[in-house]
Amino acid sequence: MTHETTPIRASRPQGEASSASPAAEVVRRWREEVHAKAVAKSPERRARFATSSGITLDPVYGGAPDGGMPGVYPYTRGIRPSMYRGQLWTMRQYAGFTSARETNTRFQVLLQSGQTGLSTAFDLPTQIGYDSDHALAGPECGRVGVPINSLYDVELLFAGIPLESVSTSMTINATATVLLALYCALAKKRGIPLAKLRGTVQNDILKEYAARGNYRFPAGPSMRLTTDLMAFCAAEVPQWNTISISGYHIREAGSTAAQELAFTLGNGRAYVRAALAAGIPIDEFAPRLSFFFNAHNHLFEEVAKFRAARRMWARMLREEFGAKDERSWMLRFHTQTAGSMLTSQQPENNVVRVTMQALAAVLGGTQSLHTNGMDEALSLPTEKTARLALRTQQILGLETGVADVVDPLGGSPYVETLTDELEERAREILAELDRRGGPVAAIESGWVQREIQKSAMTWLRAVESGDEVVVGVNRYQIEEGEPELFAPSEAARRQVLVDLESVRQRRDPARVEAALQALEREAQSTRNLMHPILAAVEVDTTIGEICAVLERVFGKYRPPEVL
Repeated sequence: MTHETTPIRASRPQGEASSASPAAEVVRRWREEVHAKAVAKSPERRARFATSSGITLDPVYGGAPDGGMPGVYPYTRGIRPSMYRGQLWTMRQYAGFTSARETNTRFQVLLQSGQTGLSTAFDLPTQIGYDSDHALAGPECGRVGVPINSLYDVELLFAGIPLESVSTSMTINATATVLLALYCALAKKRGIPLAKLRGTVQNDILKEYAARGNYRFPAGPSMRLTTDLMAFCAAEVPQWNTISISGYHIREAGSTAAQELAFTLGNGRAYVRAALAAGIPIDEFAPRLSFFFNAHNHLFEEVAKFRAARRMWARMLREEFGAKDERSWMLRFHTQTAGSMLTSQQPENNVVRVTMQALAAVLGGTQSLHTNGMDEALSLPTEKTARLALRTQQILGLETGVADVVDPLGGSPYVETLTDELEERAREILAELDRRGGPVAAIESGWVQREIQKSAMTWLRAVESGDEVVVGVNRYQIEEGEPELFAPSEAARRQVLVDLESVRQRRDPARVEAALQALEREAQSTRNLMHPILAAVEVDTTIGEICAVLERVFGKYRPPEVL
């Protein structure tokens, strides 16, 4: 239950004295008007929250200068009245290995360890849309994630996993339509209604052009694929988060917190405009938009960033775009700890870094969280380090008390000031984006990339000069031996190629050719491409064959010079 329009602020009849502070009056009204109703509808995890000394903990402390109490627009203090007192965040661990079989084994281990959602990493050929035996795939097959070529691989990947009861996140962008189609095809094959599927595809192509580089098609056709997926899910997969607008990779590329905030929300605004231009009513798609942020090293700035993001998005959707559904105003986000801040030197130190970054995400009100393994600066995490990363989340949620009070840092002059300052700086960057024609034009001109590069170089020079301390790297070094590095299993890689060839041999070539011809015709029209893509994967057409057809129609993206 959320409070729709009236901000909760202290008020009293004219001339009446107040026996409580304004903040206390705000909290009293919130507890009576919002929190009590929410708890009556959905009880909290405990009847009473208390410290080890027996001190009872209230659900929230301090007011909200902007009226954004928990569950109240503009949601500065959280999108739900009870937040983690009602339910802890979804604990995800990112996994993807040399083959679907190996990745399924890791998925099973993580689920048995208490993970509450799956997060899938794909290898580079899959992310760009090449089959594993393509000349460009080469040694990248299975190196940084799982290779997916056809429906058979998806069957192996999710063998024994109940799609109707597990939430699945897929970090996939240029080929998001194909991967979602494969997931839907597997559900249909198992007799699971698409309406029961829950999860997220990242589907954020703009940040690929700006910061990450895993693109295939030009911006215009890519935006069409993005909105086609959104429209398809609004009609047929209503519980699916159709896009995870990602600041994570923008921050990993070297941006500041303010830039991460501005460029991410700017991209979100561009997707909203594109969906509206495609004729999708805003309250049909906006409630299923989600975000993906980085949890970096500066604890308080990160908390303030998450709070500012919620407030800015709520105002943008309600005031700029006129969304009426409360759910459209709520910024829901996944967080991953900062991979770029992990060090290969003294990797045990990364346990501390990850813990503090995860704490920032929790204090900032994330809806789901991935914690990096301490060894990820060297290779894919081992089963042991992945479990330790998951245990970090479980300890934070169940042992420390940080989940017992909503927005525990809210009301702090420091955090409130940081929240306001980050919002102001982000708005200045958003205004510059608009002056440059919006995110797509600013990316195509190279301006966004140059701004991120400038910030990255500023930080790097500070590390090199010693002004910015990285423990174990430029201070407190020790002698260390050569680390053991992950190497993809050659046997598993060979099996991937055998599986791919087996699929090609046993499928019906005529049905594949008909599906590809239908896809090409539809790509040349303005109709939604999710349906012909789904039809193609159901007859075992491969991701490489589908993307080759799309490239023939759309062309291939060529990045601008940004140096």
